[in-house]
Amino acid sequence: MEEQAAASPQKYQIKNRWTGAVMFECGLSAEVAAGAEGLKIGFAIKAALKVGANLGDAYLRGAYLRGADLGGAYLGGANLGGAYLRGANLGGANLGDADLGGAYLRGANLGGANLGDANLGDADLGGANLCGANLCGANLCGANLGDAYLRGANLGGAQVDDGSLLSGSRPIIQIGPIGSESRYLIAYITASGLRLRAGCFFGDRSAFEAKLAERHGDNEHAREYRAALAFIDAHAEIWPAVAKIEAESAETEA
Repeated sequence: MEEQAAASPQKYQIKNRWTGAVMFECGLSAEVAAGAEGLKIGFAIKAALKVGANLGDAYLRGAYLRGADLGGAYLGGANLGGAYLRGANLGGANLGDADLGGAYLRGANLGGANLGDANLGDADLGGANLCGANLCGANLCGANLGDAYLRGANLGGAQVDDGSLLSGSRPIIQIGPIGSESRYLIAYITASGLRLRAGCFFGDRSAFEAKLAERHGDNEHAREYRAALAFIDAHAEIWPAVAKIEAESAETEA
């Protein structure tokens, strides 16, 4: 009996998101080839980075990269929308101008990463390490930053849900879990004033207080939230928006 020829490994290509040009090609194992598209993309990404490939502007949407080591990778301008990156190491990676909209980055390490002008809209960054990361000009509309570590992160000019831009040295403060649903109250210091997020709510101080009175009146949850607001006010006075600092400086000089 003649021996059956060994099947050739299935090839997978990573392409440029704009031009469609092939940037990298690799073979897939039978197990990976039989899996979901996200697994194939994730496998190809790891293979590409292993040989030092430049994946800037690559189409990587929906990649499954849980726990992957992508430290120092160049992914500037890449489309990683909807990617699953829970617990992944992206420390020092270049993700400037990348699309991470809707990506799952809970618990990921993004310490020292460049996320300048990146799209993080609706991304889940809960518990992520963003220490020293550059998020200048990033889109944070709808992003979950609950319990994220933000020490030394540059958040200047990052955009929140209503288009307001973060401003000041420490423009994000989180308090929690508090309230009836034990969630984080996240305050954003912006050039347009204070913005607050709690659960599905996002808005300014007056809208939050109106919602608080409507839902909780003066019960224990309302009192807890009001105590948190007092702390947030104190934080905003200590770490004001740049616009406020400049205005106060001008008044002093006058």
